[in-house]
Amino acid sequence: MSGRPGRPAALVSPERNELPYQSAEPTASGTISARGWVLLLVSVAVGFAVLLLAPPRVFDGILSVVWALAFTAIPLVTLHVVSGGKVGRLLRGYGVRAFGLSLLFGIATLMASLAMALAMRPFAPLEPNRVGDVLANANALAVSIFLVRTSVQLVGEEVVMVLPLLAVTWFCTARMCIGRRGGLAMGIAVSTLLFSAMHLPTYDWNVVQCFAVIGTARHGWC
Repeated sequence: MSGRPGRPAALVSPERNELPYQSAEPTASGTISARGWVLLLVSVAVGFAVLLLAPPRVFDGILSVVWALAFTAIPLVTLHVVSGGKVGRLLRGYGVRAFGLSLLFGIATLMASLAMALAMRPFAPLEPNRVGDVLANANALAVSIFLVRTSVQLVGEEVVMVLPLLAVTWFCTARMCIGRRGGLAMGIAVSTLLFSAMHLPTYDWNVVQCFAVIGTARHGWC
């Protein structure tokens, strides 16, 4: 994974009073059923498995973007199917204000991650992100491919985090009769744990680093 947490400023509901796909009326257009939420969670797992287990030499060079595209597209296509084509409810217009908020929260989460890393360093070893070393020895084409692949993957990371958040929130509120705030808190907690766990392979399965450092930064936008 990229290891770059941030606020998914565009992945929010355009409606102020309810989360996407969770209308109080079960038959409302775009509302996702229990089976649909299960399928979405399965699609998230499949997308991540494709990215994690992809043979590096099957698609090399520019074709390496294929794995990032699959990681991002699999849950989005599933969302299109189970929501009756209402993928747009997950998104909203991205203007100057949204860009400013994205930049603000991006800086804030990076600072939170750095602060946690400095705090944890005396107590636990931290694994470096080797992306910088790889790019230092790469040519212009390789760097361009990396930037394209990373951009697609970052979108995928936000998608596969927001969908479980919504699924857990729906389950807590619709099936367990938990209040909206409690259900949303559970969704955020599970989403943060998943985001942290996704980075374990990148950081040599360093549990402290992924859950304490990256997880803390991720939780900051929530």
